[in-house]
Amino acid sequence: MKIKYLGHASLLIEVAGKNIVIDPFITGNPLAAGKIDVDEIKADYILITHAHQDHILDVERIAQNNPGVVIVSNFEIASYYGKKGFQFHPMNHGGSWNFDFGTLTYVNAIHTSSFPDGSYGGQPGGFVLETNEGNIYVAGDTALTMDMEIIPEMTELDLAVLPIGDNFTMGYRSAIIAADYLEVGLIMGYHFDTFDLIKIDHEKVTKAFDKAGLELILPQIGDEFELSVEED
Repeated sequence: MKIKYLGHASLLIEVAGKNIVIDPFITGNPLAAGKIDVDEIKADYILITHAHQDHILDVERIAQNNPGVVIVSNFEIASYYGKKGFQFHPMNHGGSWNFDFGTLTYVNAIHTSSFPDGSYGGQPGGFVLETNEGNIYVAGDTALTMDMEIIPEMTELDLAVLPIGDNFTMGYRSAIIAADYLEVGLIMGYHFDTFDLIKIDHEKVTKAFDKAGLELILPQIGDEFELSVEED
C-alpha cells in the first residue's frame, strides 16, 4: 500500500491496483501550489469524511477527470453527488462494504458537517480500510472519542491517520491518547499547518510522540511512503 500526502486532510492511497483519494482539498490550499496538480490525479474512488469545503473542494473536478470514479461517503453526501450525475456508494455509521480493494467501514467522528452553502451534510465520520496490504484508520475531522476503542475490536491496525492541528479537531495530545485507544504504534498526522489556527510546533509534537513511544509520520505535501506489513 502506497500513501501520498496531498496536503491538509487529503490523501491518495494506492492499494490492490486501485487509486483512492480522500477528502480532496488542493486548489484552495496555497501550501499545495506547485506541489500537487489536481488534474494529474488518477482516482477509482473518492472517499469523503464530511461536507466542509476544506474536504470536498476538488471532488467534482477529480470526478470529471476520472469517468467512472465512485464517490463514497455518508448517505447525504453520496446522494448529493449522485444527483449531479456521479457514480456513488452511500454508507452510514457502523456499516461495512466489500469493495474490490478491500473492506471499508464508516465509523464515528465528532465534528460538524455542512456544505459550503450551509445545506446539511449528514453526520461526519472516518474510515477503516482493511486490505491485504494493511489496515488503516483515517479519522477525518474529529475530537478524541472513546468510540475509537471499538476499532481494535474489529481489526488490528497498521496505521492511524489522525488530525493533530487542534482548534477545529483534536490536537497532538489527544492524538497520543487516541493511539492508545486504537492500539496502534504508527501514526500519520494530518490536518495541520494549512491555516493559522491549526499551525503546530513540529519539534514539540515530534518530541511528545517520541516520549509516548509512538512512531509519528509528519509529512510534507507530496511526500509518499509505503506501508509494509509483515505476513503471518
